[in-house]
Amino acid sequence: MIEWITNLMNSMGYIAIVFLMFLENVFPPIPSELIMPLAGFTATQGKLTLIGVIIAGTIGSVLGALPLYYVGKVIGEEHLKAWADKNGKWLTVSRGDIGKSKDWFDKHGAVAVIIGRLVPGIRSLISVPAGIDQMNLGLFMLYSAIGAGVWSSLLAYLGFLLGGNYDKVEKYLSPASYVVLGIVVLVYIYRVIKQHRQETKPANG
Repeated sequence: MIEWITNLMNSMGYIAIVFLMFLENVFPPIPSELIMPLAGFTATQGKLTLIGVIIAGTIGSVLGALPLYYVGKVIGEEHLKAWADKNGKWLTVSRGDIGKSKDWFDKHGAVAVIIGRLVPGIRSLISVPAGIDQMNLGLFMLYSAIGAGVWSSLLAYLGFLLGGNYDKVEKYLSPASYVVLGIVVLVYIYRVIKQHRQETKPANG
């Protein structure tokens, strides 16, 4: 996985970073905690710059936030909850998840968007209540860019600091990434099973 991401960045440069961070926000197959440090390390090779990597990561994150924003804006809260009741278990999203994110957004507003971009697991979902509340698109993109910019800067800089020592830790980082991926899959399966049991419990009771 690490070799594939690195080769993609070496061949496509900033476009690869934008693309990967866009995917990470819409459907996170690869976490930003892996993408941006690798992008920061790639900047030490001279083909990319650290500031360019940070900007590309931020742009990808903001673009990735837009689809979920429009899902909330166009579909609306009640339809999304009804959809979650029917299909949400496959994405481990429940009616309660949507309600909680909406309540949190209502309470914190713009701060929720900025801080939400820094929190794994909430990073993508916070876009939905922003859309439901019809938040101004320009402000939503601005606040998303602030949060995503801070997150991308932190991760990219950490990767940049690895520099020449990256080769020494790569042999540990690569298998670790697969362990993380395996944990994500197991957590996903657990949440699907748990949610299914919650849905069937009233009927059985």
